[in-house]
Amino acid sequence: MTKALGYAAKHSFSRLKPLEFDRPEPKANEVQIDVLYCGVCHSDIHQVENDWGNTVYPCMPGHEIVGRVSAAGAGVSRHKVGDLVGVGCMIDSCRQCEPCREGDEHHCEGHNSWLATYNGPMKPAAQTEDGVNTYAEDNTYGGYSNVMVVPEDFVLKVPESLPIEAAAPILCAGVTTYSPLKHWGVKAGDKVGIVGLGGLGHMAVKLAVAMGADVTIFTTDKDKVEPGKALGASQVVIEGDKDAYKELELSFDFILSTIPEKHKVDPFITLLKRNATYCAVGALDQIPGYNNQELIMHRRTLAGSLIGSIAETQEVLDFCAEKGVAPDVQVIDIQDVNAAYKKVKNEDVRFRYVIDMASLKREMDEAA
Repeated sequence: MTKALGYAAKHSFSRLKPLEFDRPEPKANEVQIDVLYCGVCHSDIHQVENDWGNTVYPCMPGHEIVGRVSAAGAGVSRHKVGDLVGVGCMIDSCRQCEPCREGDEHHCEGHNSWLATYNGPMKPAAQTEDGVNTYAEDNTYGGYSNVMVVPEDFVLKVPESLPIEAAAPILCAGVTTYSPLKHWGVKAGDKVGIVGLGGLGHMAVKLAVAMGADVTIFTTDKDKVEPGKALGASQVVIEGDKDAYKELELSFDFILSTIPEKHKVDPFITLLKRNATYCAVGALDQIPGYNNQELIMHRRTLAGSLIGSIAETQEVLDFCAEKGVAPDVQVIDIQDVNAAYKKVKNEDVRFRYVIDMASLKREMDEAA
């Protein structure tokens, strides 16, 4: 075991505080990673506060991780000591079900589904018929820590050309928005709507623009009009502008909603062309009702998408490196993470916080 330190919450109502714990030594197929940067995702806040009712405590968030390999198991061939690598939302899957065999690990249908980078398996033992956890890990500790140990095939290669601190959010926010854009075939010349302009939304805009799409942003915040245009959007519409919505009816090939809470879908359905799709990625809440007639009359589709596969995560990293796309980040010390959570909830960040884990190392050195 390796002595490790991270920041974790012990209850839904408690702040993140330092927590000492043990990381196992890397097995034959695993690598050890010294964490350099870790993004702050809105999912981290939902998980810490048990908004989804599935949190395992202590909860140590972090699934947008960039670091360097510091040790490798005997059988490792994909990565070597010193490599710049990343870890996203998953660190393992059953590897045997149909989705896993087809490269869709994020839709794992195995006994416990996929193993999350933090908070354990997506389907914990208590939710199974036999009460078994095939991963033998009820809880996993994420990237708000100094070191990670991960199977080599769930570790991504981070292109050296990417700004290292900005690469972290690509591992969640990037692939979460890239995956549906790719799946629904967004291409040059398509008219794409992006609903919400936060951590996910701003990445969606940058990626869609890099794909050659004509992008319209929908936001409730008038202060985001100019920042949205600066990201490459051709138009920024304030939600509730009936005249603008009327003009945009039947004009979109694809609309991606990145709003992290429940929200009305109806206003956007009429904006879709025939055969077009509205896809939600930001909310795990129940979505309010909609007028099914509007779907039927133009053969429109309502859909959802969940993060992305390991292959897609590598693909979006490489795409961002090729196109010069990177999220807009604000780098913070880990000691400021609780204040950062409040600002994320109040939408006071443009657009993604990233923790410089050197601040944790300093804390460890001072405590030694």
